Amino acid sequence: MADDPVCPLCQRPIPTDAKSSRHHLTPRLKGGTHLGTVLLHQICHSAIHARFSEGELARRLNSMEALRADPEIGRFIDWVADKPPGFHAPTRRIRGAR
Repeated sequence: MADDPVCPLCQRPIPTDAKSSRHHLTPRLKGGTHLGTVLLHQICHSAIHARFSEGELARRLNSMEALRADPEIGRFIDWVADKPPGFHAPTRRIRGAR
């Protein structure tokens, strides 16, 4: 557990048996195919894409600092912070997502 990577969104460890995926900081559809990626818990990755369009991610949320500073993601981080590192639950698209 001490050597597990840490999710840069929620700051919880990502155990090897946890669902995880790579997030393109600039979406592939917006030119980010060969730009940076970060390893996130799958629930954290899904939370990002449930709330924001590819355009908005490319324009204003293309860094972990910008994502963590967003109030909607901040509420998600507060909610998931006390969950176990391997916690996963289905994520629904947020009604009216941009």
